[in-house]
Amino acid sequence: GWAGEGPGAGGKNRRVCHAAARLEMGSLWEEFNRLGTEMIVTKAGRRMFPTFQVKLSGLDPLADYVLLMDFIPLDDKRYRWGWGDGGREPDPGVLSPSPPCRYAFHSSSWLAAGRAEPAAPGRVHFHPDSPAKGAQWMRQIVSFDKLKLTNNLLDDNGHIILNSMHRYQPRFHIVFVDPRRDSERFAHQNFKSFSFPETQFMAVTAYQNHRITQLKIASNPFAKGFRDGDPEP
Repeated sequence: GWAGEGPGAGGKNRRVCHAAARLEMGSLWEEFNRLGTEMIVTKAGRRMFPTFQVKLSGLDPLADYVLLMDFIPLDDKRYRWGWGDGGREPDPGVLSPSPPCRYAFHSSSWLAAGRAEPAAPGRVHFHPDSPAKGAQWMRQIVSFDKLKLTNNLLDDNGHIILNSMHRYQPRFHIVFVDPRRDSERFAHQNFKSFSFPETQFMAVTAYQNHRITQLKIASNPFAKGFRDGDPEP
């Protein structure tokens, strides 16, 4: 469905206050989310799958907008993928959001393994078509297919830097390009932000949950090489 900003949307510029965003491939995101989505991070940078794509409405067709994304930590923990403990009471550190134990498969689950590492340098990713008229943004699906995730703290390619084995929530922002000379004064009024809980994920250097691996191969057209090499029919 269409999403708007949560509480605190009041006082926004009329060119953003009616903006709405619908997450594309929502059912696929939900399928991954039920398993516990994992996204690969590499030194060189890796694209996300599913790709973050949205359909926009409610923009001023003649106004200019910049679209961008950032990623915020979901908690202050780092995790590890481990085996269960033989049927004893579940460890309170085991990640088991509703529905219960959705991350646990074949006695394996994500376990809290300590405090989070210091936050990686905060970066944003600007959609390369920015700035553009509202009419252009609304005409077709907006795809962040150029965005790459890295675990290289010294990355100089502008990729999003994340810590492996930490959980993140992607955020999407629409920013009205205010032509007024003193536009800085109105900066807080000129943007609207969106978060889709089904897009949160664990950053990993290799997939931990084999069901995530299977779903990525089955649903990602760029994973054809993996499928071709699979001996199973």
